[in-house]
Amino acid sequence: MLVSGTTATAPDGTIVGRHDAYQQTVQALDNIERALTALGSSREAIVRLRLFITDFGDFEEIARALGERFREIRPTNTMVKVAGLIDPAMRVEIEAEAVDDGPGPDGA
Repeated sequence: MLVSGTTATAPDGTIVGRHDAYQQTVQALDNIERALTALGSSREAIVRLRLFITDFGDFEEIARALGERFREIRPTNTMVKVAGLIDPAMRVEIEAEAVDDGPGPDGA
């Protein structure tokens, strides 16, 4: 399962933690987990993350959020600095790949 283009967008469309890399990473990971749950999967099935960040100075805050969620799971990950994201207040965007035997989107 692939979850792409995940940002710190709340259900109402607002950006959570404007300009705060830690809060944005937490929200993006929450969004990924909700998507995986809807597909019958979970965070534990994540094997790879790709992070797109706008400032390498945010590394420690982003790493702290990742460590809190993935301390035991340890997926591979790649972090790439980009010139910007869709909204200038966004600091991080995350893609996730999960592998498990859960049902697909059609329940099969």
